Amino acid sequence: MKISFHGAARCVTGSKHLIELDNGKKLLLDCGMFQGQPKEADQLNREWGFDPAQIDYLILSHAHIDHCGLIPKLVNDGYKGQIFCTPSTLDLTRILLYDSARIQEGDVFFLNKKLAKQKKPLVSALYTETDVDVALERFVPVPYHTAYNVADNIELTYTDAGHIIGSAAVNLRLKRKNGDIVRLSFSGDVGRYGDDIIRSPEVFPQADYILCESTYGDKLHEPSQLSAQKLLEVIVDTCLRKKGNLVIPAFSVGRTQELIYALNRMDIAKVLPPLDFFIDSPLSLEATQVTKDHPECYNEELLEFMKTDPQPFDFKNLHYVKDVEESKAIAEHKAPCVIIAASGMADAGRVKHHIAHNISDQRNTILMVGYCEPRSLGARLLSGVREVTVFGDPYRVEAEIKEIRSFSAHGDYEDLCTFLGCQETGQIKKLFLVHGEYDVQQVFRSKLLKKGFSQIEIPAPHQTYPL
Repeated sequence: MKISFHGAARCVTGSKHLIELDNGKKLLLDCGMFQGQPKEADQLNREWGFDPAQIDYLILSHAHIDHCGLIPKLVNDGYKGQIFCTPSTLDLTRILLYDSARIQEGDVFFLNKKLAKQKKPLVSALYTETDVDVALERFVPVPYHTAYNVADNIELTYTDAGHIIGSAAVNLRLKRKNGDIVRLSFSGDVGRYGDDIIRSPEVFPQADYILCESTYGDKLHEPSQLSAQKLLEVIVDTCLRKKGNLVIPAFSVGRTQELIYALNRMDIAKVLPPLDFFIDSPLSLEATQVTKDHPECYNEELLEFMKTDPQPFDFKNLHYVKDVEESKAIAEHKAPCVIIAASGMADAGRVKHHIAHNISDQRNTILMVGYCEPRSLGARLLSGVREVTVFGDPYRVEAEIKEIRSFSAHGDYEDLCTFLGCQETGQIKKLFLVHGEYDVQQVFRSKLLKKGFSQIEIPAPHQTYPL
């Protein structure tokens, strides 16, 4: 039995971990898209490191695109098996994959017009909406806390990872040829304890091998109350003092709902300025509806709050933008406003158009509210560059660039240590750190060593280990 790491290895995107069982069957954990610089990400997304036709099973931890975003391409490239996930993950994955296909086709159309004028070779999308149709037929929903037989030698149990609606730690019992059981757990992405919306991460079964994410393995988040206060200060400074627009790149699933809920509470407290707030992402509207459809994932605090406000994801002056013409019209909006649009790393979707329109005016602010892959547009803005390229055109960076990272749905190193704290360290044969930048993972590794964990590995891309 062995495992190899074909994504989210010493980087934060492209989650793909391949287990080969004693009987030769192959099980893939996640099938995520690489995100970041378009050219580099596109190349990585077209190179598997394995043959999709030889994979027998796919188990999905949650619906974020860097964990599920290449599933249609996997199926199109030869995968013939089923795809397992929690029921609410299926609901989110469905809308995310269709949105991903539409974004790709839109971006490719826009880019190909430029390439055609330059007489350069045209490009193609990774997959289409038709490919998504085919892939979705393979999905099998598995509820939390249910021991499910994927095959005679594979038992799957999901526990709540507290990251987004439906997110789960994947807990496997794998049978060797001699009958021995290998217990392997994959954290997926771990959320924060005391999240404003969803339940905290759960205790998971004792494992022999663990794959643990490490995105914020060197960071401590501030309390969410301070994040909300900082958000209010940025709104006031940008829209009232400078009379500018505030553009917030935010992932449609998780982050956008947290922002809306925070703004709703400000509105109830009568501290929110009377501005127009635009959620410019059809996906955000759909994702918010899925969030509303799954109150079983909410924490007790939100359920209590809803007794006095049954609509926590809505407030006065909040506008959900649906079609392209409405989106374009925001550019003609005369008064200062707040624009929340996907994607969170500013590398895809409508937010790129809003950044292009607003970035060269010093009255405006671009506010990053979560993790940005180092090569992404969001990360480049945070690095202090004075010029960026958007859709092939150069723009001077005159707008103020700010950051509030603690809106992240990822746990910090204390959350991650708490998540792993339910394990007997002496029983763990290997702890693999995935889904993190290498320098961050080294810091996190040192913290885990002090907690009594040993045999900690930081896999390189495509590296293989025996189990």
